[in-house]
Amino acid sequence: MVLLYGLLYGLGLYAMLGIVTAVAFVSFGVTQVLPYSMTIGARILVLPGAAALWPYVLVRWLKSRRPARQA
Repeated sequence: MVLLYGLLYGLGLYAMLGIVTAVAFVSFGVTQVLPYSMTIGARILVLPGAAALWPYVLVRWLKSRRPARQA
């Protein structure tokens, strides 16, 4: 029973972090990661995917904010 509660708590935490990250990304970060602007409709379509894949979205967003290294 404790394992079940732990899994449900973890799933809830993952979903909550995903929603927060997705809303922030769709509001501010999508124009930093993608080279083109997005309409409101496209941002709404991106929102569920960004929430589900929030670790990947967060890594891409943070990498896009760093300046490129010079060789």
